[in-house]
Amino acid sequence: MDERVRLAGELFQRAIFRGEYDGLTVADRELDAAEAELAIARGKVLHGRFLETRTEDPRELGLFERALALFQAMDDVRGQAQALFWIGCFHQVVRGDAEPAVEALTRSRELAEKTGDQLTLSYALRHLGIAAHLAGNLDEARTLLEQSTALRRTLGFTAGVAANLVGLIYLSTGDEARALADEAATLAASVGASTITAQIEEARSQL
Repeated sequence: MDERVRLAGELFQRAIFRGEYDGLTVADRELDAAEAELAIARGKVLHGRFLETRTEDPRELGLFERALALFQAMDDVRGQAQALFWIGCFHQVVRGDAEPAVEALTRSRELAEKTGDQLTLSYALRHLGIAAHLAGNLDEARTLLEQSTALRRTLGFTAGVAANLVGLIYLSTGDEARALADEAATLAASVGASTITAQIEEARSQL
């Protein structure tokens, strides 16, 4: 059992048997935190299923929005950055809707920078880079992807580095593109990231 759920149950027992009703406010906050994290986790599972089937699940966006509302109520800025990233990712990847995607991703970036959440920042930068690429802003796209990649190298997020290098392959030419493809392939193979390997081979075929 999640520790926060266990604690809420204990605080409930104290309230009904000892009259310690003040603890119910703490219980509410603990359960809100658990619910927010569960909503993010469920939303991510649905997003993974979308990547497999390319069929939108109508619950996905609502889960991320619920998490955002809970994090806002708790004044959890780090959590807000995460929820906003997934909202932006949903609009970009599932709906193909650039404006709300960039709005949410930009806010996620700001909050992740504020809280020092480098992993969420790396995701926000990556998807802002994708948005810039789709909009034809190639220099901006490259800068954003390079910033995300640098963070991911620092974090030891090897599969994430390989995924970013795929994007950089499409923004490069000649020997540079081939070198990026070689590095990406090595990194992906080292962590068994077979889906990234397939993306690398697709990109390499277009060099």
